[in-house]
Amino acid sequence: MADLQVVGGIKKLNNQNYNTWSTCMMSYLQGQDLWEVVNGAETAVPRNDLNGAVNKWRIKVGKAMFVLKTTVEEEVLEQFREAVTPKEVWDILAKLFSKKNDAKLQLLENELLSITQQDRSIAQYFHKVKTLCREIGELDNEARIGEVRMKQILIHGLKPEYHSFIAVIQGWPNQPTIGEFENLLASQEALAKQMSESRSSVPAKSEEEALYVGKGRGRYRDNEGYNNRGRGVRPRKLETRRNYREPERDQEAQDGDNKYPQNRPFPYPCYNCGKRGHMAPRLSKPTP
Repeated sequence: MADLQVVGGIKKLNNQNYNTWSTCMMSYLQGQDLWEVVNGAETAVPRNDLNGAVNKWRIKVGKAMFVLKTTVEEEVLEQFREAVTPKEVWDILAKLFSKKNDAKLQLLENELLSITQQDRSIAQYFHKVKTLCREIGELDNEARIGEVRMKQILIHGLKPEYHSFIAVIQGWPNQPTIGEFENLLASQEALAKQMSESRSSVPAKSEEEALYVGKGRGRYRDNEGYNNRGRGVRPRKLETRRNYREPERDQEAQDGDNKYPQNRPFPYPCYNCGKRGHMAPRLSKPTP
């Protein structure tokens, strides 16, 4: 029985992996010359016991039963514990899991038709769709999803931001394969992420800079008597040459009013007529 130790390399049968298990098990039984007693021409006891044919058949049956019973989980073993031949075990398992596979197949197909990218990356989204298609093909070979159909499902579930890029690709004379299609979308995803990070790294403009470049809505001037026509800022009244006075002269005139009362002559020239002894506010009539 030492040659049967390689069975340990096959994952035990459970409620999820019948197709994989049956494929691996079939290959192993064929390699050990045991497949004929499981599902071939030697499933029944030989009629003629020539050269010990019956005894040889029973040895093969015992080896095949050992392999089948040691490569399933305990809850699965309970389903065929009373079976006598490998043929009975194989048929029971096929019938048992074919019913479960129909329900699982329907669930997988519904999930595949309703899948969308959502928050997944391009790589994660493609991997999910490919996995669903592979599982459907394992459950039912006739329901296997082809590459054209898979691409349609992928395009249908992509985020809206990729629709314009998809329209460009669909106009190409030679359409990319699934792998090439994934690489193209992954490149677009990386580019969009890089541009987003670039925009977020630019410092925000100060309020004063924003007013200065405010779409040509007027000239910008600072708070020292200049006008500001930016949005949300009340415009200031511009001083004209007619009512403008130099700060030094205004202060001088104000000082003169405080120092020299009405009954004393003003010692400085009048800035209206140029004569001494009075100021322009004290003139009673215009100077000829």
